This record gives sequence, structure tokens and C-alpha cells, in this order.
Amino acid sequence: MNHITFEYPYLFLILIAFFICLKYCKQKGTALYFPNIALVKKASKKSFLALNLLKILTVVALVTALASPVKEDDVIVKNDKGYEISLILDASGSMQQYNKFGIVKGIVDDFIDKRKHDKLALSIFADFAYVAVPLTYDKKSIKRLLKRIDVGIAGQQRTALYEALFLSSNLFKTSHAKNKIAILLTDGMDNTGTIPLDVAIKTAKKYNIKVYTIGVGRAGDFNPSVLKIIAQDTGGKYFAADSIEQLKKIYTTIDSLEKSEIKANKYVKKSYYFQYVLALALLFMLLYFFITNKE
Repeated sequence: MNHITFEYPYLFLILIAFFICLKYCKQKGTALYFPNIALVKKASKKSFLALNLLKILTVVALVTALASPVKEDDVIVKNDKGYEISLILDASGSMQQYNKFGIVKGIVDDFIDKRKHDKLALSIFADFAYVAVPLTYDKKSIKRLLKRIDVGIAGQQRTALYEALFLSSNLFKTSHAKNKIAILLTDGMDNTGTIPLDVAIKTAKKYNIKVYTIGVGRAGDFNPSVLKIIAQDTGGKYFAADSIEQLKKIYTTIDSLEKSEIKANKYVKKSYYFQYVLALALLFMLLYFFITNKE
């Protein structure tokens, strides 16, 4: 909710009483008669209309201030008991074929939208691995950076798959989340030798990370046995995809398997605006007295 509302809207009933009184409650005064009264009435007509308008505006503004205009915003308070998910993407040169990396980015972008109450991180690997975005609730920053990342940003010749898993697992070192997940996508085999496979798996298991592995492309492009070992040893699952439809289904399946049942706390943040309307009422009042005393 982002529009202006009123805390006490029933106070606008005062205006009905005011306008009724304005019409029927005529002020009684002493009648004076003197020559050329028509000229006097004509001269004071404009002044009378201005004073009457200022009187109405003052009362309307005062009643509006009393009704307390506010803007209400729903604020979501996240907690650390939900899911924490690390997205690990292969950005090596082979991912450029058939626009695989572009397709993956689009699917991952949709997956991010579905994980509204979870912490997410993004890691990229090719010749080397690096953390693009650490664990955060700020989905917009991840989506914004994901759009800018392309093949070649971490080199094009090699595939540091084990290093990526090891580096991403260390993101959870201080995590207290109950559910920790990594989704590792690749179309190749590790050929850097920077981190042994067993070390990468042990690190993931040490921090209780469930790893879902996804091999994309044709048979022989990646090593399914290695991806199966990573998934099985960490309690995750292995998937293979050679089409866009299959890849979409995989991310949808992971999303449903790891659907968070923990609801984020929510409260309403109120921004008050009565002071601005009150200041306007005081301005109308000052103008009213200025014109009255001038006469």
C-alpha cells in the first residue's frame, strides 16, 4: 500500500456541519444606512469573496490535518531461519555456444523472482571462480548484476568447477540458516586443478549445504558421474538438460522441492503528513487576518 489514507476519516463529517452553518447561521449585526451604499457594497464584494474563500480553505485544511493523512508501506522483515541459496554459474567460453549463457541467465532471473523471502548469492566461474554477490536479501542487485555478466568475464579457456563450489561453500561459513542450498550449473568438466574434488565436497558438507548439480548441453560436454557424486554426497540431486524446456523444468523442480514455508514478518510503516496541511491552514489564516486588518 503506497497511497495516502486517513487515520480518522470520520472527522470529515465536521465539514458537513460547517457548510450547513455557513449557509444558515447568519451573523447578526447592527444595520447602518447611509447614502451611496450600493457603491460600498460593490467595492467590498471582491474582498468579501476572498475572505470567505480563505475561511473555507482554512477550515478544510484544519479538518484534513485532524483526519491525519498518512502513507502506509508494507515492510517485510526477513529472518535468518529461511533458505539461503547460492547460485553458481559456468561462464566459460563453451557457454557462448547456442546462447546457452543468455538462456540460463533468463531462467535464473525468473528463479530469483520466485524466492521472495530467501537470501541469495551469485558466483561465476570459468578460468577462475569468484563471488559476484554474497548472500543478500537484495534481489534487485543480483538481477541487475546478472544482466551485466557475460561469457568471458572470468576467462574463456578453462572450467574451475571445483574451485567455484569450494568458494561458494565458504559463503555459508557464518550462516545460521536451517536450509542452505547451492545450485551449480555447468556445461563442462573441471580442468584447472586448483581445488581437489574431495576438498570441495567436504567443504560443502561441513556447512551442511545441499548441492543441486545441473549439466547442460550434449552428452560428453560435461561429466555426469562427477556431478552425481557432488549431488549425492551433499544430499542434493543431479539434473541434465539439453533443451530450454528441460532447463526451465529443472529450476521449477528445485524451487518446489525447496519451497520455504517460513513466512517473513511484516509490519506497516506509516509516514504522517498532517503537519504540512496544518501549515497550509495557518497560512490561509494569516492571509485572512491580513486582509481583515488591512480594511
